[in-house]
Amino acid sequence: MTTINAEGVHYQKLNEDIHQALAAGERQIELTNVRGQRYIGVGLDAGVEITIQGIPGNDLAAFMNGARIEVHGNVQDGVSNTMNAGKVIVHGDAGDILCYAMRGGKVFIEGDVGYRSGIHMKAYQDNFPVLVIGGVAGDYLGEYMAGGVIVLLNLADNPQPAGYLVGTGMHGGAIYLRGQIDQSQVGAEVGFDQLSDQEWEMVQNLVAEFCGDLGLAPRQFGREEFTKLYPKSRRPYGNLYSY
Repeated sequence: MTTINAEGVHYQKLNEDIHQALAAGERQIELTNVRGQRYIGVGLDAGVEITIQGIPGNDLAAFMNGARIEVHGNVQDGVSNTMNAGKVIVHGDAGDILCYAMRGGKVFIEGDVGYRSGIHMKAYQDNFPVLVIGGVAGDYLGEYMAGGVIVLLNLADNPQPAGYLVGTGMHGGAIYLRGQIDQSQVGAEVGFDQLSDQEWEMVQNLVAEFCGDLGLAPRQFGREEFTKLYPKSRRPYGNLYSY
């Protein structure tokens, strides 16, 4: 494993150092003293593992194609922007627009997330994005969501696990939310339902994987603790356009 000290290093130089290590054949890299450097892990392919000590800046793992990134700290905005494949594990909180237009892979956030997490997430053929959040989410969770899965675990049993306007413009995918959410908190396009046997098995498997990757004690939940949020229409704004 190669260790790179990012203390005081400009984000461009840091990313150059990462790519030089990869070009030399290194596949495991640890970054220490990260302080807001942007674009770490952009476009990296499978077989690469990056461990980050600190707080990476915007667009961590953007366009990533299969690498694995684990962050021991919080992350800023735009994590996994348009990510195609791979895994991001965060031992902390995340900022806004988490998983914007994410197309595949998995993102596990131990803590809370900001506004517009899961916006424009989409699935295509074998690509299926998964976002699991251990804490609570800000407004507009799953905005314009077109595919994939968001699981909101609310591990601290917060009385309000998500903000307002959840699923606004949602036209695909599903959100599985643990806790109570009122109809007034979701977009007009969102319906409520119970989890099917197949969905519950998937959620249980994701919870087990989430706890394992983050080093958390296994958690056992009841199916009745979760609510499924789904799009009532594939074309929620169809009547607003002319053809």
